[in-house]
Amino acid sequence: MKAGALDLGEASKGLAPRGGVNKGVSILDFILRLIALIGTLGSAIAMGTTDETLPFFTQFIRFRAKYDDLPSFTFFVVANSIVSAYLALSLPLSIFHIVRSGARSSRIILIFFDTAMLALLTAGASAAAAIVYLAHKGNARANWISICQQFNSFCERISGSLIGSFGGILVFILIVILSAVAVSRR
Repeated sequence: MKAGALDLGEASKGLAPRGGVNKGVSILDFILRLIALIGTLGSAIAMGTTDETLPFFTQFIRFRAKYDDLPSFTFFVVANSIVSAYLALSLPLSIFHIVRSGARSSRIILIFFDTAMLALLTAGASAAAAIVYLAHKGNARANWISICQQFNSFCERISGSLIGSFGGILVFILIVILSAVAVSRR
């Protein structure tokens, strides 16, 4: 009888910490989703509102740089906006995982969609990074000059926007890893 009571006690001790760890992972998941939401939404807004106009010889002739002049930047804004909307919609499910840390099927669904959003965010940021590099450095072989010497404000904003998006990518990687750890603990 005493051996059975000991086994029951060990079993209950083994379950209690696991539930506490899963709850901690769920809380960390929620916080990381908020951080990623701020980063991706800020990136989309910063890129989407980037616009700079420079006068040329007279006040009637002007050069203008705007994010939607380049399809890569438009894709970047759309990708960050979609990921931001997804993160906002996934917050209630993340709260559900805090309350019910043992939920497994909904966490697997989140891993699937998190991975898809990570791929979309990476594609958008990578496409924009290539254009930002050309804006800063140019390409002598293709006879493209760097525009960042003239459009300083434009280049600062698009570079800052990329930093927020790549930060969101890193946070998404952590979210996927944390979710996988939480599922594997079952």
